[in-house]
Amino acid sequence: MTSATENSTANIRNFYIKKNQYYHDKILQICQHHVFNGAKVLEVGCGTGNLIGRLERCSLKTGIDVNPSFIEAARRDYLGAEFAAGDAHHFSTERYLSAFDLIILSDTLAYLADVEEVLRNIRRFLAPHGKLFLTQTSSLWEPVYHLGSRFNLRSPIQPSNWLSPSDIDNLLRITGYELVKSEFELLLPVKIPFVSYLLNRFVAKLWLVRHLCILRYHIVRPCGGAKKLSSPSANEYTVSIIVPARNEAGNIKKIIAELPEMGRKTEIIFVEGNSSDNTWEVIKDSYEQHRQTRTIQIAQQEGKGKADAIRKGFSLAQGEILMIFDADLTVPPSELSKFYNPIASGMADFIIGNRLVYPMEKQAMRFLNKAGNKLFGFLLSFIIGQPCRDTLCGAKALWKKDYEKMTAHRVLPVDFDPFGDFDLLFGAAKSNLKILEIPVHYKARTYGRTNISRFRDGWRLFKMCWIAALKIKFHG
Repeated sequence: MTSATENSTANIRNFYIKKNQYYHDKILQICQHHVFNGAKVLEVGCGTGNLIGRLERCSLKTGIDVNPSFIEAARRDYLGAEFAAGDAHHFSTERYLSAFDLIILSDTLAYLADVEEVLRNIRRFLAPHGKLFLTQTSSLWEPVYHLGSRFNLRSPIQPSNWLSPSDIDNLLRITGYELVKSEFELLLPVKIPFVSYLLNRFVAKLWLVRHLCILRYHIVRPCGGAKKLSSPSANEYTVSIIVPARNEAGNIKKIIAELPEMGRKTEIIFVEGNSSDNTWEVIKDSYEQHRQTRTIQIAQQEGKGKADAIRKGFSLAQGEILMIFDADLTVPPSELSKFYNPIASGMADFIIGNRLVYPMEKQAMRFLNKAGNKLFGFLLSFIIGQPCRDTLCGAKALWKKDYEKMTAHRVLPVDFDPFGDFDLLFGAAKSNLKILEIPVHYKARTYGRTNISRFRDGWRLFKMCWIAALKIKFHG
């Protein structure tokens, strides 16, 4: 049983939450944006359950807090979640080991006696590909906090930790985490019709202005991803390489000869897409010729476009790691082997080739294409919150289980991106996957011609960036 004093403490907390409901609703909205269907979520320092209790789409919601009266109030008000009293520094239960897809520490780091100890402790409760969601308020707003407390508009100021971005980065490194991305939110933490919407959804995301925001959140993952810092055996995972092929008859045999074997088993999946040459006949002949020495699947797509062919290939894939390789051979097949170890070791969740590092062969990429690629690289890096210089490189790698999550949270309409590059990148960003670019060499075509129209498709890519910006960067 809790005492009257303790119940009063919980009531006071709820009183100030209601006074600042707009601020707390925005944190809920931001956090909800990063929860996928069926996710298991833990909030550390849940207070009276205002955040974890209101989250949707979760298959398991659990909150812990050191204050028993807060937990009792949370149990009373939010019946769809589980709550437990416990100190985050040494909280432990076998039931929750490796259980959670997302662990939330919202405005909690500033009040922990030992941040390092808590980060180490809660790491045990993350699922293999789980993430941390951390929020902190800006010290620039400290005079406003004091003024709000003085006029009883917010709870009294408590002694707190002062953690700079470099402090957080260092603490994450020494406790076995790495930052996926950071974002700024909330330029105006009170509701003024239209003004708050305009400032918080759009103006707050602009360069320089964003540093004035009251809130910053971080998406964090354990170093080493699924393996949690252990080094995988070179033969641990199976790989499926999807090769969309339209009018590429002259390249098929070389692709089979030069694509590397990776992991425990590598399969090649050719998906032919409405070719006007004899690509399908060459694929069938090559399949018969090499079926005893290489694992190959072949298929023809029912729809149109490279993205449709990739989705067809992914649906057929048996491998744990999915890779994409363009049949135009502008990237040498052997370079796909560079993608295996970084993703298998957990260094990244989503890997894309970068053709802009090494010198290119003449005519490999025309000036306008290169300029457009750099422009879209800038736009996408801004939208997704992670560096991405070469947005249209066809060589990619990702986990099959992550792709299945991405399809459930597709950012673009399913047929809007005919090439699939932006669809996958935006899906990876929306799923909080760690994106890594690996330099690859880029060569001129030796057979066929490009299927891309730089002006028509360039305009389509701009429209995709706008849609994704509203759903990822300017969500709200």
